[in-house]
Amino acid sequence: MARHEADVAIIGAGTAGLAAWRAATETGARALLIDPAFRGTTCAYAGCMPSKALIAAADKAEAARSAMDFGIHTEVRIDGVGVMARVRHLRDGFVAGVRQTISEIPEDARLTARARFTGPAELSLDTGDSISARAIVIAAGASPAVPPPFEPVQDKVLTTESLFELKTLPDSLGVIGAGPVGLELAQALSRLGVRVELFDGGEALAGMPGPESEALKGELGFPLHLGTKPQAEPAEGGVRLFWEGGETEVAQLLVAAGRPPNLEPLELEAAGLELQESGVPRHDPDTMQCGDAPLFLAGDVSGARPVLHEASAEGRLAGHNAACFPDVETARRKVSMAITFTRPEAALIGEVPEDGAEGIVTGCVDYAQQGRARVMGAAAGLVRIYARASDGKLVGASLCAPGAEHLAHLLAWSIEGGRTAQELLDLPVYHPTLEEGLQTALRDICQQISAPKPWHRDDADLPGSR
Repeated sequence: MARHEADVAIIGAGTAGLAAWRAATETGARALLIDPAFRGTTCAYAGCMPSKALIAAADKAEAARSAMDFGIHTEVRIDGVGVMARVRHLRDGFVAGVRQTISEIPEDARLTARARFTGPAELSLDTGDSISARAIVIAAGASPAVPPPFEPVQDKVLTTESLFELKTLPDSLGVIGAGPVGLELAQALSRLGVRVELFDGGEALAGMPGPESEALKGELGFPLHLGTKPQAEPAEGGVRLFWEGGETEVAQLLVAAGRPPNLEPLELEAAGLELQESGVPRHDPDTMQCGDAPLFLAGDVSGARPVLHEASAEGRLAGHNAACFPDVETARRKVSMAITFTRPEAALIGEVPEDGAEGIVTGCVDYAQQGRARVMGAAAGLVRIYARASDGKLVGASLCAPGAEHLAHLLAWSIEGGRTAQELLDLPVYHPTLEEGLQTALRDICQQISAPKPWHRDDADLPGSR
């Protein structure tokens, strides 16, 4: 048993925690990093990277399968063992890279333990040690949840923590949850030959607005049971799912019904924090500080923007402010950006207003008719760009389109830079490209606000630009 003193204690060694440790130590502060396993970031071992490896395999399979549309004939045979072996090989490499980074942190700054609060800036560890710090960063992350209706078939339930450990692909799979993770994995597995059915209690896909969600529904390629809350029971073939009006059997379930923050074991009541209904402490997203306490949140545990680049930014902000407490700085948050790697991709950028919102105009382009998308055999989807009616300055976008992961960045950068629709129309765009399609939506905005058209040739006259 030992008592540790530190300027900053950081709970969690994921993306946010590691960023917080670096930011705190850059100020010269003595920082301690506490984690029960130091196994690497969620992105590396169970999130972004292994899922994209699986999606890449699915893209290859779909490209081969659809080659006949281009006059190319080939035979497609899915080697499930080979697919999963490659996914794990890549995953293990990414995890090794993160662990190498962790190993470079001095040993006396790393404590392998679980922490709980005993006071506003006091922690007790399950090793028997205790910590006293001037400030604490809570970056404990989040974990998959398995809702009660699926507990009777727990032995057949997969999560993103266990899916990538499969030695081969399952014959059939029920996917619970139509959020970004559920959709990405469901479509990838379906394209790899798994019989997939997806269930969600809501109607929207990946949190998208109605029109974009509807555009995506028609492209996924597997049955969707929306507005449905199935029950589960064991069956000879695996799991029987039943709901009002239907039932099905699948070999296994993938539960992608959210990742609640890992807060309960921390015993936050001892820290005297005001908690929201969700259980997350109230905090200022521009400082990550909880009230006026020497406590800061960062990453998935905050429940606000559960994506890697936001976790890293929040970690740096929280770590810096914790080290400098009580001199807390306010940071301007970047434009929000969320991408779902389905085919076509879906994305939400910045402010996505309700239809008919006052002071907002909307420009649209239908990618089912866009020239380059048609040439690629990927013509599907819808893009809407939102701008202020007063001056045409872009505020947000919702996309379901081929190449949306790249289009989303262009739009996010434009919003971050305060660009107007007219200013974007004045920029060069090559023909024929997917980016060219955005010009249709931008012109739509300009026509609604009576903005002057650019003096140069209207690109809409080019064949296939729309």
